[in-house]
Amino acid sequence: MPDVFDARPRLRGYSVAVINTATTVNFVGGAPRTNYTGQVVVYNINSQGNVTILQIQKGEQIGSYFGSVLCAVDVDKDSVTDILLVGAPMYMNDYKKEQGQVYMFTIIGGILHQGKPLEGPSSGENTRFGAAIAALSDVDLDGFNDVIVGAPLENQNSGAVYIYNGYKNTIKTKYSQKILGSSFTPPLQFFGRSLDGHKDLNGDSITDVTVGAYDKVVQFWSQSIADISMKVSFTPDKIVLTNRNSEITVKFCFDARFRPAKTGQQSVSITYSAMLDADLLSSRVTSRGQFKESGDRFLTRSIDIGTTERCAEHIINVQETSDSDQALALRVNLASQKPESSPVLNPYSSGSSEWFVSIKLVHLLSTTCVLLFPLLVSWCISPYRKLPYVVSDKSRRLMFQVTLMNKKENAYNTKLKAVFSENLFFASSTSPSDGTDVLCDVGKSQGSVNCQVGFPFLKDQQKVTFDIGFDFNLNYLQDKAFIYFQTSSESYEDFEPDNAVNITIPVKYDTEMHFT
Repeated sequence: MPDVFDARPRLRGYSVAVINTATTVNFVGGAPRTNYTGQVVVYNINSQGNVTILQIQKGEQIGSYFGSVLCAVDVDKDSVTDILLVGAPMYMNDYKKEQGQVYMFTIIGGILHQGKPLEGPSSGENTRFGAAIAALSDVDLDGFNDVIVGAPLENQNSGAVYIYNGYKNTIKTKYSQKILGSSFTPPLQFFGRSLDGHKDLNGDSITDVTVGAYDKVVQFWSQSIADISMKVSFTPDKIVLTNRNSEITVKFCFDARFRPAKTGQQSVSITYSAMLDADLLSSRVTSRGQFKESGDRFLTRSIDIGTTERCAEHIINVQETSDSDQALALRVNLASQKPESSPVLNPYSSGSSEWFVSIKLVHLLSTTCVLLFPLLVSWCISPYRKLPYVVSDKSRRLMFQVTLMNKKENAYNTKLKAVFSENLFFASSTSPSDGTDVLCDVGKSQGSVNCQVGFPFLKDQQKVTFDIGFDFNLNYLQDKAFIYFQTSSESYEDFEPDNAVNITIPVKYDTEMHFT
């Protein structure tokens, strides 16, 4: 044997593994104390017994015991080794705790290529993650072999195991399941110190897992898996804006595919939780829709799903909305009613999906509506003032009187937008004397304000007048201030030039102003 394996402190042969390539068989030996960082050596032995060192992979951290555990995995079941996992169970985290680490190497042509390590414990304590590693024979029945990793010191020496699933020719770095030794009665000690998972022990055609603990051996029966398919449809498929309190029927349809597939009836009990206007994060906001059954934008129901499609219908009461630009969002979350029982839901399937109902504007007349929608803006200034406008402590606000006149058919979702220079900022708006609703909000750029006027529509010949005010921003001293006003609606209009007003005001600043 070459000298790389000679010195006794290196603990040569502490762990071994076999790598099958398309043309030959290579061997891997772990020496966790070599140079105090540990190393693994890939070598080949020919028919004459001659040893050739192909590669040496060194550990990263002194005392980590890199190479003390090796696990070769043929992920895609083609008899060629795809992955070598190398344990460094005494790898220290930033808190100087032996958290442990499992390195993943992709094997190409018998040579190791380092990738991302497996994601393990995040508690920051001593866990010895990677003290035991074993390949599992496709426990999730997706056609790829899987891996289990032990962390026997986690949770104050109670221990834990982590299961990672294979995909194509690699292992997913995020674990799909974690089992704690403390979850048993009585709690176990050093759970995860030894592992195995190659055979089906209870005859259900799924590989089972055996985990060693202090003075105990725990046998796990693997669970079957249900892949849930969900479809959602709406009747009608659009919200009609003129119907302030209309109804929409939403239909949920589910079916399942089970792994392994069995003869006879298979089913899984799930809970679906639906939420309207899902983008509104607070539970106290007013939604544009409510479920008739619950009187709320939230609805939770249970249903048993099999291989044959099963559907459920619910009615949504659509409320009057001032937001017709955005579709009504419906988010549905799925969960198992019995997560500890078989079958379980596929952990990699999205448990949340979203659908949208668009808003349809319907005019009251069947003919095409022609709108004449002039905009009048008056600057509310004393007749004794002259231009340029002098900004002082007593005259820092510009007030404008805005008048919108709808001369023809109903104007749906009418809005006024004001874009202004950076030496101004929006200060206030007043309510029209006739009680028409006007709601103004500052735009995302802070250089504009958007006002919703008379939702859901302005009637034929309706005239709306209100005031809007701007204060001077003394952080930007400019010689001009400008405001651009423009109205819009979601109804057809054949003449638009009179829908906009552009105002420019020359400005000077009082030398006795007090800047704060």
